[in-house]
Amino acid sequence: MSRKGRKALVAAAVAAATALGATVIAVTASQAGAAQDQSAPGARALSPQQRATELDRAGAEATAAAKDLGLGAKEKLVVKDVVVDNNGARHVRYDRTYDKLPVVGGDLVVHRASDGRITAVDRASSETITVPSVTPTIASTKAAALAPALTAENKDGAAKPELVVYAVNRKPILAYRTTVEGGGAEVVVTDAASGVLLDRYEKRHKATGNGYHVGTVDISTSSASGGYTLTDTTRGNTRVLDGNGGSETNPAARATTFTDADNVWGTGQLSNRQTIAVDAYYGLAKTWDFYKNAYGRNGIRNNGQGHTMYVHIGSGLLNAFYDDSCFCMVFGDGSSTNQNTPLTQIDVVGHEMTHGVTAATANLNYSGESGGLNESASDIFGTMVEFSAANPNDPADYYIGEKLRMPSGYFRRMDNPAADGNSLGCWRSTAGQVDVHYSSGIGNRWFYLASEGTGNKTIGGLAHSGGTCNSTTFAGIGRDKAAAVFYRALSTYMTSTTNYAGARTATLQAAADLYGTNSQERYLVSVAWAAVSVGTALPAPGTTTTRPTTTTTTSPTGPTTTTTVPPTGNAITNGGFESGQTGWSETAVVTNSTQQTPRSGSYYAWLLGNGRAASEAISQQVRVPSTGAPALRFWLKVTTQETGTTAYDVLRVQVNGTTAVTYSNANAGTTYVQRAVDLSAYRGQTVTIRFSGVEDAYLATNFLLDDVTLG
Repeated sequence: MSRKGRKALVAAAVAAATALGATVIAVTASQAGAAQDQSAPGARALSPQQRATELDRAGAEATAAAKDLGLGAKEKLVVKDVVVDNNGARHVRYDRTYDKLPVVGGDLVVHRASDGRITAVDRASSETITVPSVTPTIASTKAAALAPALTAENKDGAAKPELVVYAVNRKPILAYRTTVEGGGAEVVVTDAASGVLLDRYEKRHKATGNGYHVGTVDISTSSASGGYTLTDTTRGNTRVLDGNGGSETNPAARATTFTDADNVWGTGQLSNRQTIAVDAYYGLAKTWDFYKNAYGRNGIRNNGQGHTMYVHIGSGLLNAFYDDSCFCMVFGDGSSTNQNTPLTQIDVVGHEMTHGVTAATANLNYSGESGGLNESASDIFGTMVEFSAANPNDPADYYIGEKLRMPSGYFRRMDNPAADGNSLGCWRSTAGQVDVHYSSGIGNRWFYLASEGTGNKTIGGLAHSGGTCNSTTFAGIGRDKAAAVFYRALSTYMTSTTNYAGARTATLQAAADLYGTNSQERYLVSVAWAAVSVGTALPAPGTTTTRPTTTTTTSPTGPTTTTTVPPTGNAITNGGFESGQTGWSETAVVTNSTQQTPRSGSYYAWLLGNGRAASEAISQQVRVPSTGAPALRFWLKVTTQETGTTAYDVLRVQVNGTTAVTYSNANAGTTYVQRAVDLSAYRGQTVTIRFSGVEDAYLATNFLLDDVTLG
């Protein structure tokens, strides 16, 4: 029998009790700070020396920051990156270790005002990082032996295990992170006690594509003995090498330096090996310049250090990827599928280099919704590089790889992702189960709509359709502004586990930073997210909203209480559950079953009511408003078969893993009652709100949740 079927049977026998009045519970947070500086910051360009100084400063603050954030004695923060705003505010990105082991999903961003105060924290995980022991039950040699069979494509190459604490969307667990080579590289994460598979993903970020010739272009080379090489000293000594058909797993093995006596490179024909090297070299320079000119970013890792690109890799290789372990990019020469056309189109080069930028910033996991966002980020900025390059041989558009000579005529479309028959154009609850190259369509379509708005257009000579998932029409804010919003969100607010709901939160904060909280730009960013089924649109600037009002309720069983009614606007995505599980993670408890009743609409969240030992939860990452007296409000109805006041079955309301309030079978009543949790201590922070229920092995208790708001 299904879980909901069992609930339906026990629901009829549930006894009623009296309703309880609404209450407000205050929550404290040790890291809560004053409201963030409201001036529009914008990131400051740092020289390599300035960046090194800021990294040293952040490293010196790491121990105190860990203490301020309440981290355990075995947890250490390791500085990874820092963004300094024009107003002096700093955003420091830390990785985390536990007992000297890397914590996967333990990264966080500490936001400091110009005076050094911590004003907000963005965490990849809200869980307390701790494991019973860092001694694995399974030896690393056994983990290495088991890993190849657990890969998605049964890779058979060498396996290299690393012991880690794994905390991606789950309670932390000791695990092995094993890289398996062979036909690429795949990472397999397994439980270090049982060997059970926890996650797997490709290590190298792939993009199949079609190279093309950029025409006669100016490039910057370096002199060498007897001639010149494709080494760009103006861009961190980036270079392009000839892979000479070497393997994907070791592209450097056969690599040789391209040299030329007269400094005139290539012939425009594929028969000349230099021709494709020119395409890659030019695309690299244009990508470097785009990041430098648009955001002050000095190379992939923002330290002025260039990377290596390998062309002519493999035989019949229809693939291109970025590999962070070798700090390199690899491009194949294509296959018969795409008429043996090398994969060096401008947007493909920009796409792959952006994987490096993502690895150096948010480091979005390459699986689930965060993996789709990772791919989308590369498509977004690969497209921006194409527009920035303004190369007459490749008119810019929102098609990815339109010169790839693939059977479809393109690889992906940002304006209409579903046109390829695989990609998602609207968010759905199973988006995290879709291949990351296809779930990227959600972010791609958001970017197109935020940039161009709705309606049909011809861009770069190609037809573009600006349809939406909710039949709305609106204007865009322009691609430069939309990209600036996404870049700030990626580099300043997103973490390794950010999903699409979290991306909406991060981009709204980024838009507020750049253009103002009440700006048209921020409003249209929210409208574009709503158009791809991620959250709802904010009130339009200038819209008159209802100010908070106060009502008094007299409880039949308790004292008179005062309830504040929230103003128009809600930071919670799908708080009324009318879009099903949209915006909510964990257990699938949203239903329109007639066995119970919603407070409003047709849908509600039905937790527990099983009549047996069970645990269920729903959660959502959300940014708490930085002003006013923000509170989480929700309507709760509790019915139970239990008797008496002993709490046998409980529902905990948690903020960042800390329990704010607990309800139980003792709170049973006949109607929905509005509850509230004061979140003033979390102003301006991104937090995870979680409703977590636990039922014992005997009588059933139903916790019915509806109309959740945060304002």
